[in-house]
Amino acid sequence: MALPTFKTLEITVPHPGVAVVCFNRPQRYNSLTPQAYLDWLNAVRYVANDDSLKVCVLTGKGKFYCSGQDLDFSVADEDGIAPEERFANTKNLITEMINFPKLLIAGVNGNSIGFGCTTLGLCDVVYSVPEATFNTPFMQFGFCAEGCSSVLFPRIMGVSKANEMLLLGRRFSAKEMEECNFLRVLPSEGFHDQVIKLAAQASNFSLEALKVTKSLVRGVDRELLHKTNTDEMDRLAERMVSPDSLESIMKFMQQARDKKKAKTNGSL
Repeated sequence: MALPTFKTLEITVPHPGVAVVCFNRPQRYNSLTPQAYLDWLNAVRYVANDDSLKVCVLTGKGKFYCSGQDLDFSVADEDGIAPEERFANTKNLITEMINFPKLLIAGVNGNSIGFGCTTLGLCDVVYSVPEATFNTPFMQFGFCAEGCSSVLFPRIMGVSKANEMLLLGRRFSAKEMEECNFLRVLPSEGFHDQVIKLAAQASNFSLEALKVTKSLVRGVDRELLHKTNTDEMDRLAERMVSPDSLESIMKFMQQARDKKKAKTNGSL
């Protein structure tokens, strides 16, 4: 059976039982448009429902893993997805990741920002290249925590470090994230091959055994995480249309345009 195709990502099966979902907008640092959220949602659902697949690996093409929400509203409008559908798709994606019954591995090939960072807490195993950085600039844009990070980050990283990331917007190195037991750093050379090799080893195990054990590990938290997802998305919907958030985004976009213009003029 042919694999599904998507506009913003691609699915491959490099080894029997292993599906690699690769964010494929390297020219935009794998930022997330409304279409990208929908593609990610449908890709996760596909892997979850295909009995031939046991492991899902999330990774990115290019220098970034995922840079989070694309703040270019013109790009968002091009997708033709209504705002209420955008939020529903994002919430449903988090729901699918909470419920994902198989092994979910993140292969962080570069910087991870915002939603690309928070959803790492929903993965079962996270591997990273040494040079990757991790941050959630929610306060900068007047947003709030999402991806169940308000619960999972303090639990994984400890309260103080989680608050440094979520409330202070501090950027963490891969080494710092490894030190707080969030992930394991692998060498940059051959990184994707190493992650796929580890996933392939897991694909030799019984699918039912994987499902049962994952349910035991994750099941105790699922009700809490679903409630957290609802609460976070409700607050985020309010935040994103608030005057202070809109002003912060417009300021950021103007600064980005000014920086691009200055760079262009300097190269003439």
